[in-house]
Amino acid sequence: MSHCPFCKKKIAMSKAFCSRSCKENYFQLISIQVPKPFLKRIFVFCNPEQREKEIEEFANRHGWRLDLLKNKIDELAIEYGYREEN
Repeated sequence: MSHCPFCKKKIAMSKAFCSRSCKENYFQLISIQVPKPFLKRIFVFCNPEQREKEIEEFANRHGWRLDLLKNKIDELAIEYGYREEN
């Protein structure tokens, strides 16, 4: 057995993803690039309400799904030390 790279479900060895949506989400998540200055701005200079607004505008500007962008930002925030891993 293998695992879906996006949702981690068990799948047959002959498949790469468990569904078409997982495949699309996986490749969109990979394509999301968040610049470090943007992260610094939203975590250092913005309060939580401003941060949400900035993230929504960023997602709309680039045509990315908001939930995937938030996941990517959370990963990068932990990596760069703006947030502690829970």
